[in-house]
Amino acid sequence: MANEFRTLTDHSAEYFGDTRDHWWNFDYLELMARRLSFERVRDALDVGCGVGHWGQLLVRLLPAGAKLSGVDREPRWVAQAAERAARIGIAERCNYRAGAAEELPFAEASFDLVTCQTVLIHCDDPGAVLAEMMRVTRPGGLVLAAEPNNLVRALVRDTLTFRGPADPTLALARFQLVCERGKEALGEGNNSIGDLLPGLFQSGGLVDIRVFLNDKASPVLPPYDGPEQRAMREEAIDFRERDFWIWSRPDTLRYFIAGGGDAAEFEPLWKIAMAGAADVEAAVAKGTYAHPGAAITYLVAGRKPGG
Repeated sequence: MANEFRTLTDHSAEYFGDTRDHWWNFDYLELMARRLSFERVRDALDVGCGVGHWGQLLVRLLPAGAKLSGVDREPRWVAQAAERAARIGIAERCNYRAGAAEELPFAEASFDLVTCQTVLIHCDDPGAVLAEMMRVTRPGGLVLAAEPNNLVRALVRDTLTFRGPADPTLALARFQLVCERGKEALGEGNNSIGDLLPGLFQSGGLVDIRVFLNDKASPVLPPYDGPEQRAMREEAIDFRERDFWIWSRPDTLRYFIAGGGDAAEFEPLWKIAMAGAADVEAAVAKGTYAHPGAAITYLVAGRKPGG
């Protein structure tokens, strides 16, 4: 199984599998590093580092002597991130510790670069987390966040839905939107917070704000070979077999009700979601399924005044 953590209760465990290794094109990150002057970075902090994917990509783009720190609220992920750094041969450049994004265990002005990936989508107050990230950034230093609009994926069509009836597609988009709003109402973050990032950067006092889009798509095409497509297919099968959509069934129900959904609507909508997953699996088995793999992930950068 590509995701050994998938059944754990620690945050984001369902999404720390092999698919995460394919979220970015490295040459795109090289371009971003040039545009954002990574050559000036001596030390960086990866907030909500998880098992290390994001920071360990970026450290390869920093000057040879630059160091990376990572912080996560889950001790399990801190240990896994350190183990992963050792496995890929960068342990001497990386240091990990437990801590909360809302109260980072570092002094003011400690880093030239403070960054996060898909962390603010889980935060009750993303503006407060950005303020804390800014606090530990040196004057003139860079704050960099990669966060998505996940809702748009509900409207990206494939070979099954392109000419299919509109109602199921629109119903699932509404289902996801209500759930995202419910998740936010419960203080667990909004899965499409990326749309608000530039405004949050500006209201937080950052300057020289720059907004980019990840250029990576993850198409699903016959014969579904290669590491990325195999990982995506394995994850999709695992989700369906465990009755898992974007979130588990119990979490989805909590979010739907909190977002103002009618409890009587939940079961029909859940059936549409699960039937769609089964239809995709059947079409893949026949070799007839194709998906463009489009997504929206914003990469938003801003500098702390001064320096």
